[in-house]
Amino acid sequence: MTAPLSRHRRALAIPAGLAVAASLAFLPGTPAAATPAAEAAPSTAADATSLSYVVNVASGHRPSATVRRAIAKAGGTIVTSYDRIGVIVVHSANPDFAKTVRKVRGVQSAGATRTAPLPSAATTDTGAPQVLGGEDLAAAKAASAKAEGQDPLESLQWDLPAIKADKAHEKSLGSKKVTVAVIDTGVDDTHPDIAPNFDRQASVNCVAGKPDTADRAWRPSAAESPHGTHVAGEIAAAKNGVGMTGVAPGVKVAGIKVSNPDGFFYTEAVVCGFMWAAEHGVDVTNNSYYTDPWYFNCKDDPDQKALVEAVSRASRYAEKKGAVNVAAAGNENYDLTSDEITDPSSPNDTTPGDRTVDPSKCLDIPTQLPGVVTVAATGAKGLKSSFSNHGLGVIDIAAPGGDSTAYQTPEPPATSGLILGTLPGGKWGYMAGTSMASPHVAGVAALIKSTHPHASPAMVKALLYAEADATACTKPYDIDGDGKVDAVCEGPKNRNGFYGWGMADALDAVTW
Repeated sequence: MTAPLSRHRRALAIPAGLAVAASLAFLPGTPAAATPAAEAAPSTAADATSLSYVVNVASGHRPSATVRRAIAKAGGTIVTSYDRIGVIVVHSANPDFAKTVRKVRGVQSAGATRTAPLPSAATTDTGAPQVLGGEDLAAAKAASAKAEGQDPLESLQWDLPAIKADKAHEKSLGSKKVTVAVIDTGVDDTHPDIAPNFDRQASVNCVAGKPDTADRAWRPSAAESPHGTHVAGEIAAAKNGVGMTGVAPGVKVAGIKVSNPDGFFYTEAVVCGFMWAAEHGVDVTNNSYYTDPWYFNCKDDPDQKALVEAVSRASRYAEKKGAVNVAAAGNENYDLTSDEITDPSSPNDTTPGDRTVDPSKCLDIPTQLPGVVTVAATGAKGLKSSFSNHGLGVIDIAAPGGDSTAYQTPEPPATSGLILGTLPGGKWGYMAGTSMASPHVAGVAALIKSTHPHASPAMVKALLYAEADATACTKPYDIDGDGKVDAVCEGPKNRNGFYGWGMADALDAVTW
């Protein structure tokens, strides 16, 4: 049984029974539907018992003949090879494939990327949006009409003033020379708020573990999650008199689809996504997911160790080539610095079960990889969202990700404590999660890169942290008001476990 959508993406993790997504009706003049999305590229042919593997070897050259022969002898078929980082993607029906090739000279690590056969037979509940009434649209348009220069739905976006993005837009919308790649479930580039800023050359489908460059392959199908499209709008929805406004409405946004039709983000797809971004001039990547099927990948397990190594190599390579990698911290209210965590959701592509992990040895990837900007979520009152993971030295920065209005209610005219974003088919709607916080930071990083076009990823990150608004720990943190502490924050005002260096600041991003 597949885990809920919230366990695949860093979204929708708010208390059960509360609306987690809402679709806004079409505004006059917007298209009634998107062009039909292309089907995802089929996986390399494999029988019903085949699994996918990564085999990690020395980087910088083609796999040796010894390694290639050993892979074939062990029953493996090479799907593709990322020679610059030494990661080979293989399919095999041999249950001992990884164990066998790990003994081969030149193989540094190898492991299965999934526990379900190719293709995964699981299905994911994407959740039906809740349609808002005309009164909400009318109120939003009336409020925006009173504010000169606002897009029609901008009054619903309490998150923009929370990071001073509204003030930043008076100075700069960002540069068309900067591209943010949404490594996610796919992006509907026909959306009227996304189409003006969409970068087709930097977009691709990586679901099979190798690039599918067919036109429209980066789009989600009608049955797939709107998650990536929502994220893309948060980052770069155009300031064009239609719908909403993104954090960086003048930059380009690309869609790198890595989630398969069942909603799983497997290692080979994630590696492909980072490598594509690295080779196509992407300045920032947004990663609002964890790499399935393990919530935490434990390096004392030989299979999981190989997955950590493969994604680490790919993310490091993307940064080396100029990309700042931004990722969501997760939605379980875990303290990622605790001695142990009970993970009830892994492996989520077959039969999950409770397992106790040591977070110092077991990593959420790509979120906890070196060099990645780890983002916690805040709600409309500026407090850590009820669901947001936390931990001193793990969280780098915070940004709006929404929360239940029962916990953090926005000031009018905003009506929801969740985050407004674009949805496939020319719609807009609400979601919540660290998935929504991460694109705010990706947008701010894009504004920094726009202001400092020659800045290295290290410099962009340094400015991102230096410009953040220091935010003191919330003590006691009793978000539901029941008299019990719901999470413990440690650290000083300018570097703590809830907010890291503080709240992302878009205004400083365009003025420093």
